[in-house]
Amino acid sequence: MGLTSNAVLVLAVSLAVGLFAATIRLWPRLAARTASAVAGRIGLLLATQLALFVSAGLLANNSFLFYGSWADLFGQKQDLGTVTDHGAGEPVAGGVARIGTQRPDVPGGGRPAVAGRIDKVVVSGRASRIDSPAYVYLPPEYFQPAHARRTFPAVIVLTGYPGTAENLVKGLRYPQTAHEQVRAGRAQPMVLVMLRPTVAPPRDTECVDIAGGPQAETFFAEDLPQAVSRTYRVGSRARNWGVIGNSTGGYCALKLGLHHPERFAASAGLSAYYRAAEDPTTGDLFHGDRKARNRADLLWSLDHRAPAASSFLVTTSRQGEGNLRGTREFIDRVKAPARVSSIVLDSGGHNFNTWRREIPPALEWMSGRLSAT
Repeated sequence: MGLTSNAVLVLAVSLAVGLFAATIRLWPRLAARTASAVAGRIGLLLATQLALFVSAGLLANNSFLFYGSWADLFGQKQDLGTVTDHGAGEPVAGGVARIGTQRPDVPGGGRPAVAGRIDKVVVSGRASRIDSPAYVYLPPEYFQPAHARRTFPAVIVLTGYPGTAENLVKGLRYPQTAHEQVRAGRAQPMVLVMLRPTVAPPRDTECVDIAGGPQAETFFAEDLPQAVSRTYRVGSRARNWGVIGNSTGGYCALKLGLHHPERFAASAGLSAYYRAAEDPTTGDLFHGDRKARNRADLLWSLDHRAPAASSFLVTTSRQGEGNLRGTREFIDRVKAPARVSSIVLDSGGHNFNTWRREIPPALEWMSGRLSAT
C-alpha cells in the first residue's frame, strides 16, 4: 500500500482507536506495582501515542503531500535508469520517454478527447546530462480532430523543495484546474510539464548550474523545452513557453524567466523567495564565485541586467507569508519593457491551501501571455 493511499490512513487510525480502547479496558488490570504491570502500562501508552502520531502524520501528508512515497519519506534515492527501462521504447539522447499514462481527475477521465491525458515521462537532457521524471498534461483539444494540426503553448510547473511531481497532480490539482479554466472560457488549452526542481535528489540545486556539479539551470532552460517541443505538438519560441512554481519552484520560475527571456515569455512565482538558498540541503552552490551568487539574486539581477519584454507574476499575502517585503522590492525593480503583476492575499500561509487559491488566476494570467503559434 502506498504512503498516500487511504487504506494506509484508515489502517493507522483504526490501530490508534483500537489501542486507545485497549488501554482503557486493560488499565485496571495493570494497576499493580509489579514490574510486569508497570511494563504493560508503559507499553500501552507508548504504542497508543505512536499510533496517534503516525495517524496525524499520515493525515497531514495526505493533505499537503510532503512525501509522495515510502522511498521519498525515508530519503531513498530512486534509480531513474531502471524507471526508463520500463518505457515502451528507449529514449534518444535529449528526448522524452513515456513510461505510463493516467487519467485526469475530471469528468470523462477515461476519454482523452474529453478529459485530456497525463503522461508519466522521463526527460533526458542532452546538454545537462540530467534525467528527470515528470508528468505531462495534454488538454482534451490535443486529441480532438479539429485541432489535429494545432501547436499548443506549454508551461513548466515546478514544486517546492523537497516536493514531488505528484504533489502538482494530486495536491495542487494543476490538470483539473487547467481543465476547469478552459471550460469556463478563462484560459486557452495549454500543455503542462510538471516536475520538481530537485534534479539531483536529495540535493536542492536551486536551479543553478553548479561548477563541477549538476547543471540544473541548463536542464530547465535548454534541455527540457527542446525535448518537449520535439516530442509533443508544442511551439519552440519564447511566446509559446511559460514557467510557474511555488516556494523553491517559484524562485526557479522567476529566475528562469528573468535570465532566459529568449526561452520564456512569462513566469510566475507563488510564494517565491528572491535569493538562492544556501544551507545544508544545497551544499556549496557557488564555490566562492561572487558573480554566480549575484546572478542567483533576482533583485540584484533586476538592477544589473538590461530589461527584456518578459512578464512576471508574483504572489504574497499581507499576513502569513514571509516574502511580502521581498515581493514589493521585486515589483519596484522591474523596468519596462518588462511587465509585472501580483496577487496579494489578505492572509495566507506558505502552504497548499494558499497556492490552490492562487493557481486559477495565475493560469488565467499565464494563458493571456502565451501564444499557440
